[in-house]
Amino acid sequence: MHPELAALAAAYGIHFPEAEDFLAEHTTPGLRVGMDAQPGLVTTSNAGIPAFLSAYVDPKLIEVLVSPNKAAEILGEQRKGDWLTETALFPMVESTGETSAYGDFAENGRVGANVQFENRQSYLYQTMTEWGERELERMGLAKVDWAARLNIASAVTLNKFQNLSYFYGISGLQTYGLLNDPSLSAAITPATKAAGGTGWKAAQPQEILADIQALFAELQAQTGSVLEMDAEMTLALHAASELALMNTNQYGRSALDMIKVVFPNLRVVQAAQYLSGGVYSAQLIVREVQGQEVGYCAFNEKLRAHRLVAGASSFRQKKTQGTWGAIITFPAGIAQMTGL
Repeated sequence: MHPELAALAAAYGIHFPEAEDFLAEHTTPGLRVGMDAQPGLVTTSNAGIPAFLSAYVDPKLIEVLVSPNKAAEILGEQRKGDWLTETALFPMVESTGETSAYGDFAENGRVGANVQFENRQSYLYQTMTEWGERELERMGLAKVDWAARLNIASAVTLNKFQNLSYFYGISGLQTYGLLNDPSLSAAITPATKAAGGTGWKAAQPQEILADIQALFAELQAQTGSVLEMDAEMTLALHAASELALMNTNQYGRSALDMIKVVFPNLRVVQAAQYLSGGVYSAQLIVREVQGQEVGYCAFNEKLRAHRLVAGASSFRQKKTQGTWGAIITFPAGIAQMTGL
C-alpha cells in the first residue's frame, strides 16, 4: 500500500482498503482503470421537479360577473322605518267637494277630503358567513384574503335578493315590486313592424319611436294629459331592447337620437328583469306628476352585521337586510309595453 494511504487512515480515519496507489496526473494512453463509475440507482429515475414549483399564481383575483342591480337606479331608493318595523301605512288623501249657485243667504256647497291608508309589509332576510382558522391559512397560501372575500359574497348575495324584491316583491306578503304591483295598468302591445312581428330587433328607428310615443300617450291618458314631453322620464327595458335603440335609418340617425329630440329629458336604464319567458317588455316611468312622486324602492334595514361568534377554531357572523319592495305611490305615472 502507498504510504500516504496509510497516513490518511491513521490520521483522519479515511480508508481505501482496495486502493494500491494514487493515479498520476498524466497517465499513459494505454492505462485502463477499473472502477464502478455509475452504480445502480437507489431512487426512482427522475429528471424533473415538483410541478407546483414551476407554477405561477396571479395575485389579481378575477371576479365572476353577475347581473347588475338596477331597480334602485330606475326608481330611486329610500329608507322607511327600521328592522323592528313590520308594517307601514302610506296615507292617500283625495279632495272632495261640490258647488252650488250663489245666493246672498244661501249656504250650500261643501268640501271635504277622503283619506285611505295603504298597507305594506316588510320582509327581513339573512345569510351566514363562516370560516375556519385552517381554512383561512390555507387560502392565505394562495394570497387570497378569504375572510374578506366571504364578507363581500354576503353583501352581494343580500343585495341581489333585495334587487329582486324591488322588481317582484315578496310572495305571500303585501310587498310588491315594480313589475307586479297590482295597481299598475295593463301593458299595451307594440305596433306591428314592417319586418314582421312587434319586436324591435329588426325595427326601423321611426317604428321604435312610434312605440315610445304610444307609451307616452298611455301616460297622458292615465294622468289626465298633465304631462309635458320634456318631463323627466325613465325608459326601463332589457339590454337587447336597448341595443335596438341603435338601429339607424338611411340617413344614419338612430332610434335613440330621434327619441331624444322628442323627449329631451328621457333617460334609458336596462335591467335583466325585463325579459320573461322569451318576451321583452319595457316601462316608461315619469319621475313625478304635478309634484307627486311616482314611486321608489324602499328598505328598512340596508345591512346589519351581527356580532362575530368565535368557535373553538372557527368564526361565524350573521348579516341581515330588510325590504318593502317597490312603493308605487302614483301608479298612473307608469306605462308598460310587452312584446318588444
